[in-house]
Amino acid sequence: MYHSKMESLSMDRFFDALLTLESREDCYRFFEDVATAGELEDMAQRLEVAELLAEGGRYNAIVEKTGASTATISRVNKCLQYGADGYKLVIRRLGRKE
Repeated sequence: MYHSKMESLSMDRFFDALLTLESREDCYRFFEDVATAGELEDMAQRLEVAELLAEGGRYNAIVEKTGASTATISRVNKCLQYGADGYKLVIRRLGRKE
């Protein structure tokens, strides 16, 4: 079982709440209440950056396509290389749905 540095009872409760969401509509409703539009856009952008990096995308092309800063791209790339493999897990699972 994976153990995160972020692990706490409140984080467990929050993640349990996410696991109750059953549809995209549920996600929109919950996240509209729990996060700002900017926070959600930032997270969505990071996932897009991760997907493009995983496909072998170059920084300049990713900046142009997503509007992400090179610092953000570098941070996401560092997570892909040395992180907890969360991006890789999600990218793999999203690929199966398509």
